[in-house]
Amino acid sequence: MSAAEIAAIAGSVIVLLGTLFMIIGALGMVRMPDVFTRLHAASVSDTFGVGLILVGLILIGGLSLVSFKLAFLLAFLFLTGPVATHAVARAALDAGVKPLDAEGAALAAANDDDDEGGSP
Repeated sequence: MSAAEIAAIAGSVIVLLGTLFMIIGALGMVRMPDVFTRLHAASVSDTFGVGLILVGLILIGGLSLVSFKLAFLLAFLFLTGPVATHAVARAALDAGVKPLDAEGAALAAANDDDDEGGSP
């Protein structure tokens, strides 16, 4: 086996693993009870699932311009995905959405007015 064939097989396995993470994230989006846990499922599947898929595609593509572009896309997603998730969670908190506990009741400690005083 040549190095290119080994890289293609490893890339295919990594792409399948990333696809598995995306499917698990989609199931998490359906099964989770509130917006914050759904955001967590979406963020993990977005960052880790798409990241694995792109790394696998880079391995399959070899050293080329396409792999270079995929690497830039990977860096862009790793920088913007968590920021977007944080912005949506912050907007939900500002809109008054409260996180839920295991029984489905709103948590009383999820109050934004407490951290307005500037303490860390």
